[in-house]
Amino acid sequence: MADVLSQAQIDALINAQFNPEPNQPAEPKEKYQKYDFRSPRKYTKERLKMINGVFDNFSKVLNTRINGLVHANCEVEVDSVDEQRYFEFSNALLEGEVVSLAYLRLEGEREDTPVIILASPSVMISMFDRLMGGLGDVSDLPADYAYTNVDLALYQHLISDFVSLMGGSWENYVHLDFEFGRVETNPTLVQIIGVEETVVMISINIKFSNTSGRLDICMPDEVLTTIFTAISKRNAALRKQLEDHSDEIYYHLSDSTLEITAELGRATLRLRDLYNLNVGDVIDMNMKKDSAVSLRIGDKQWFSGLMGMDDKHVAVKIQDVYHIEGGSKQEDEQ
Repeated sequence: MADVLSQAQIDALINAQFNPEPNQPAEPKEKYQKYDFRSPRKYTKERLKMINGVFDNFSKVLNTRINGLVHANCEVEVDSVDEQRYFEFSNALLEGEVVSLAYLRLEGEREDTPVIILASPSVMISMFDRLMGGLGDVSDLPADYAYTNVDLALYQHLISDFVSLMGGSWENYVHLDFEFGRVETNPTLVQIIGVEETVVMISINIKFSNTSGRLDICMPDEVLTTIFTAISKRNAALRKQLEDHSDEIYYHLSDSTLEITAELGRATLRLRDLYNLNVGDVIDMNMKKDSAVSLRIGDKQWFSGLMGMDDKHVAVKIQDVYHIEGGSKQEDEQ
């Protein structure tokens, strides 16, 4: 056998390496997501899942709102919730694109950092057309379409209405409101948020029968930190309200007095017999003389015991203890 491979053999080995035979399927390669150690993640999967749930509720409310405004059926659903740096969002903005700014209002105070909302021109123009009585067909809309003054007025009207619905989506966690700020017609020339600031991008798909588009909501870290801090405070207050104060209540009630009734037995008498009772008469209780006595507090039986004497006083020796909550009894071993 030759020690040196021929060119044909070398080509065959290379082809076998890059083109495996059909009867030998290539092993599936695991996909790994690259992690940027220079920009560590701030939000856990649980936090992002919570934000996804909040905006899922928002999309359902928004769906109903759009259907009522433009009198057309549409589908609104959350497409993705991702954490990224603001420059990733700002670099994707095209010149002449329009964004809206909304501000968080919590306990009467307005946050300085805005929430940025970007809507696809196709879906916005389609809604404008439907508001004016059209069918919302934007198939001939140019890619570089520039909003007119009328468009911007309608744009502000719709987005401000959408913004007013955002606060209600957080009601399960905390009460807050969002208010419309302004429309920015050239966001690439205005520094709204620091380029390195962490943001959470929520992409919502809006689909009509003849067009579709997206509504992107950029939530800055400063706004989300304020919201999560308010949620933590609210949860701490609720936990404090639900703390068990049974020991303290028992301490204050331990010196209270209660009336305990010892029941020897029960009998039924006619009113005539009761009227004719005299001293020395005997009523049959259908009980043996050494039968247990029932001790009641209110209308509940707490104990049972045996009649006896203690220092020339009639007394009851407790034999059984009844637990009202469980309905069971506990025997006294003493």
